[in-house]
Amino acid sequence: MSRYGLTDDIRALRERMKQFINQEVIPREPILSQEDTRAREVMEELKRSAKRQGLWALGHPKEIGGGGVPFMSFVYLNEIIGRSHWGQEAVGSLTMQDAIMLHLYGTAEQKERWLKPLVAGDILPSVALTEPEVAGSDPTLMQTTAVLDGDHWVINGHKWFTTGANRAAFTTVFCLTEPEAPRHARFSAIIVPTDTPGYEIVRVVPTMGHTGGNHCEIRLTDVRVPRDNLLGKRGEGFVIAQKRLGPGRIFHCMRWLGQAQRAFELMCERAKTRFAHGSFLSEKGEIQRYIAESAAEIHAARLMTLDAARAMDEGDEARVEIALIKFWGARMLHNVIDRAIQVHGALGLTADTPLEFMYREARYARIYDGPDEVHRMTVARRLLRDPINGTPWA
Repeated sequence: MSRYGLTDDIRALRERMKQFINQEVIPREPILSQEDTRAREVMEELKRSAKRQGLWALGHPKEIGGGGVPFMSFVYLNEIIGRSHWGQEAVGSLTMQDAIMLHLYGTAEQKERWLKPLVAGDILPSVALTEPEVAGSDPTLMQTTAVLDGDHWVINGHKWFTTGANRAAFTTVFCLTEPEAPRHARFSAIIVPTDTPGYEIVRVVPTMGHTGGNHCEIRLTDVRVPRDNLLGKRGEGFVIAQKRLGPGRIFHCMRWLGQAQRAFELMCERAKTRFAHGSFLSEKGEIQRYIAESAAEIHAARLMTLDAARAMDEGDEARVEIALIKFWGARMLHNVIDRAIQVHGALGLTADTPLEFMYREARYARIYDGPDEVHRMTVARRLLRDPINGTPWA
């Protein structure tokens, strides 16, 4: 066994996952990218194939119907899943963070109604945190409110980047319920079925080349849901959000490594086959620098991410480690894809390769789940307080 728990069994599972992603998901990306009826049909075919092959929902706990692969082992699988933008949905890991929230904080009734079909892939979730009127990087500024009226919560607010709301069965809405409490105890999480009266999808927000997509702006106007739809306890919203975001950031970083590795492979193949100015690109010093620097950055990001995952797996909050990999991994992802595009020349700007789509998606990485600037700030503050013992390598 390696230091980070890569056993022979997980190596074999990784290889099976890689075959599925490379041979079944990636060839269907041109169809999946259309986001139409045919794309949804193809996705359902992929999900059925993943289930037949024993590759479905591997990281979900067994007691909720998942594969029960341990956290550290699933981190390795996530790198392979991340080779395709559509890999998560195809193998059932797209719902993992929301399933964790429901598993840890949901009531028996909530689990029966939402968690079981979520793990089975019969429904999709969404989460409403970000609001257009206030800075998303400071969630204590959220203005959406929920007030108890008898046995019902009445919710009013405006959210956007509620990803997947246009396909989701429910949205976990984070809202102000305890206005007099300390800042981080003012908010609660409430499950809102998307067919509830007053729940309105204003639009699917056009982003980075997508006129469709699934980043939704929603408005909640006197939305009434039973008081039993509260997830966890009143004022526990931030605790629940962090339980979701911590592992999620590690999973993001591992998926970014999958994307970077795929871009790296495309770059190497292009360099070995493209002839210009008297030699193959692979023989030119500048291109060799691109290859070497990309390999070093990928390797460094992988080791940093695995170390953060190890710390979390051992019960540490790993806040410094997670903040470091969040901004470092996003930079690495951009750099590698950018170099791959440069090596492809004009071809890299077209949709004839996946690189231009990967490049646009990589830009999101520096913003979602906390912008780079916030993660750098929090790391710096912790290290300035204790530059020796505050470091994960001390």
